Amino acid sequence: MPKTMQAAVVEAFGKPLVLQEWLVPSPGPGQIVVKTEACGVCHTDVHAARGDWPVKPAPPFIPGHEGIGVVAAIGAGVTVVREGDRVGVPWLYSACGHCEYCLSAWETVCAQAEFGGYTKNGGFAEYILADPDYVAHIPAGLSATEAAPIICAGITTYKGLKQTNARPGEWVAISGAGGLGHLAIQYAKAMGLLVCAVDIDAGKLDHARRLGADVVVDARHGDPAATVKEATGGGAHGVLITAPSLGAFAQGVAMTRKRGTCVLVGLPPGEFPLPLFDVVANCISVTGSFVGTRKDMAEALAFAAAGRVRADIEIQTLSTINETLGRLERGEVPSRVVIDFGGVGQGGRG
Repeated sequence: MPKTMQAAVVEAFGKPLVLQEWLVPSPGPGQIVVKTEACGVCHTDVHAARGDWPVKPAPPFIPGHEGIGVVAAIGAGVTVVREGDRVGVPWLYSACGHCEYCLSAWETVCAQAEFGGYTKNGGFAEYILADPDYVAHIPAGLSATEAAPIICAGITTYKGLKQTNARPGEWVAISGAGGLGHLAIQYAKAMGLLVCAVDIDAGKLDHARRLGADVVVDARHGDPAATVKEATGGGAHGVLITAPSLGAFAQGVAMTRKRGTCVLVGLPPGEFPLPLFDVVANCISVTGSFVGTRKDMAEALAFAAAGRVRADIEIQTLSTINETLGRLERGEVPSRVVIDFGGVGQGGRG
């Protein structure tokens, strides 16, 4: 491996990322180094770079939690991966493995969890130091650029749909049909669900139709919650809110069927007031969903490898990272952007 690598670094919150030369990390015992082939860009990277959330990363740090690459070096004691394996370094970078949450397959809420591109340096760099017990194992036939959005946007929406508890033949409303939502629509259809896609962008709604949405609702016109209730015969059994908008959160609860479940995935700033009478009187469950477990990851990737789910991606280079983050912040990215490191991750399905 070379001694130095190029990385896009957050030096200070709210400032543009800086392209720098950093030392290539060396794996210690129980660690691996991954040579990055591709890394997706997520709206969470915008929040990380701005320091938006209550628990903040510590600059300088390297964002990016959709990094896909080949294991280039392994430390002492590593047995679960080998050099040459293709893996992903996701948002859930590691967890303690022995607390009540880890033992009950809820490692995402482990108090000692570390997060890629946030508390640990991530994939906006040519090499990534990773925990081999928590990397995603990329199925054969799925290229690096195809896999990158699945290990964050894919697993997040797939897990959220599972948490709605909607069964095949029942309705789910997906609020937001963009980077997360366009994958949620595909997962929902693959799971046998009826899909009502809700957005304020006509282009995204047209895309939702092409992806198989049974009903689309333009939230700019009329009462979108009433439209969803009419289309679904009383409201969606499950609602997945991917849009980072407090208005979408309020509408999502109103779209939920009696005894249904509204799952919150998007993270808009501010407080979200619940309509308590409606929630109580209609026995509605409102729950958060935070990415997914390693088992969820394997399932989400399997759908993609089988051709049931495919992210719409726009390829960029690391040099465009600030422009890309700006477009994300302004809502100008229709689906997912993937940074390609040298073109090695663009191959099609094998």
